[in-house]
Amino acid sequence: MPIIAIFNGIIIQMFFEDHDPPHVHAVYGEMKALVRIADGEVIRGRLPRRQARLVTSWVRIRQAELMENWRHAQTDGRCFRIPGPADD
Repeated sequence: MPIIAIFNGIIIQMFFEDHDPPHVHAVYGEMKALVRIADGEVIRGRLPRRQARLVTSWVRIRQAELMENWRHAQTDGRCFRIPGPADD
């Protein structure tokens, strides 16, 4: 499972050939959440409030890049890094 971004102690990953809906895995310490790419909503698990807001905002801003990564992960198994909020 490639790491596609790391910011504010949050690791964002995407599984190859993962189930729908398109989503990313966000890990912060021992906490994990699946975050839907379409709207940035947490669909499973949980993160602390501040980290959840950061991830939600980042997913919404980077939606097009994340969807491109999702398509690659599902078809040819390639993913690329996406800048975090502080990298903009």
